[in-house]
Amino acid sequence: MDFRELGNSLNELLKLENEAVAIKWSVRPPQNVEKEEGKSRFCAKLQKAINGEVFYATLEEEECMGGARYSGLKDMAEYPANVQSGAFMIPNGLFKDIPAVQRSRENEEYINPGIFSAILFSPLSKAEFDPDVIFLACNAQQGMEVLHANAYDSGEHGLGADAAPVCSSMAAAPYMTGKVTYGFGDVGARSNMDVDPGEVMVSIPASALSRIVSNLSQMRTKRFFKEE
Repeated sequence: MDFRELGNSLNELLKLENEAVAIKWSVRPPQNVEKEEGKSRFCAKLQKAINGEVFYATLEEEECMGGARYSGLKDMAEYPANVQSGAFMIPNGLFKDIPAVQRSRENEEYINPGIFSAILFSPLSKAEFDPDVIFLACNAQQGMEVLHANAYDSGEHGLGADAAPVCSSMAAAPYMTGKVTYGFGDVGARSNMDVDPGEVMVSIPASALSRIVSNLSQMRTKRFFKEE
């Protein structure tokens, strides 16, 4: 499967303003991709790839505790008690109390720690590796069309995300569930990414990308999806 070709087709069919991002988890650092310089948050890494950068990152390059935990680079048990409980989020206004944090975490996906040591990021149109997840920051119309294309031949519904961090909702969730996910991002991601207030986020498991692109192409021949 040529993911770069699929990326170009996806850009053309949806007329994306932002590059689709290819994400891949790796058990060892790759030999043919440059390591990220410095540290950044997982969501900022997505923005770097949207802007055209191709790189991989390890735990050393992850600046965010959530990014490291949800992406599987660090075990939650290794964090101090106030992080494990979520107490540090309360003064920042993310949750009212610890029970709310804990209930939220029960519904959040994360990659099991201890398996992967590196994560690769690239614009999909430049990816020289087979990704696990494709991330989109797009307008609501484009997001709706991806969800329709996913249901076009399967009848499947995507998974909606609320305020979960994007490292969970837009990366770990599609990886672990194999389902298209969509949502509005979280306050941390929106402060660390160059996304417009009206843009939404959609992630596609790489195994579903070819089918979705094919369905989008077929849908363009139908009345409701014809371009005017």
